[in-house]
Amino acid sequence: MPHFFIKSNQVNDNKIIISDKENYFHIARSLRARTGEKLLLIDENKIQYETVIEAITNDKITTGINKFYPSKRFLNFELYLAQSPLRSDAQNLLIEKATELGVSGVYPVKTDNCALNNEMTDKKIDKWQKIMYESSKQCERADIPKCYPRTTIKKLLAEDHFDKIIVFCERIATKTIRESFEQNPIKKGDKVLVIIGPEGGFSQKEFEWFNNPSALLPLPQGGRENTIEMLTLGDMILRAETATTVALGNIIYEYSNYKK
Repeated sequence: MPHFFIKSNQVNDNKIIISDKENYFHIARSLRARTGEKLLLIDENKIQYETVIEAITNDKITTGINKFYPSKRFLNFELYLAQSPLRSDAQNLLIEKATELGVSGVYPVKTDNCALNNEMTDKKIDKWQKIMYESSKQCERADIPKCYPRTTIKKLLAEDHFDKIIVFCERIATKTIRESFEQNPIKKGDKVLVIIGPEGGFSQKEFEWFNNPSALLPLPQGGRENTIEMLTLGDMILRAETATTVALGNIIYEYSNYKK
């Protein structure tokens, strides 16, 4: 069933009127939908509506609501990804999979071995946001994640606080996600940051900084110090886009076992 995002003010008297150009043209022109066909709609309050098309005119679509209920297509903790952008197709795939796995947002971060220069990264932000939007529709997400402007890991951690920060360092870390969660599991409502390096891996200088970030950082907004945990995904060396999918998937899986 096709899935589209709407606003709650479009809901009235058990009907939903779709008149914004993007949704209208997608449904009426691209999909060539007809009266009697079903649509799945969701508003900003994460309320899902199962509807049927009652009428299509030159500028709007009228649907009748069969039933509605709170969506379950979201994580109950905030999962963010700070990631060094990859070249074209690999980065597009990474953004798509991160969206499917429920991230709240992606921070493109400049690292020593980053594959893209600053100018190219900045030009890609809007495209990555569009991929997030389309992927959210395809996997029936209850919300749309955000692709943030380019930043650095140091700047990000100086400006914000996260309840748990995980950086995956295959060549030097020995502790696994499961071992980490046994000692300090993610809790409902936590704000979690996952850091993934570039295709060439983190530099030695970056590894050294991960070991002692507080020495080089002021306290973030709110005053609580960020602590970085270095973990491994196993003995295999994974490409950056593969590591992202494996890392996020395993975090979600382990959270379901240890959640509080």
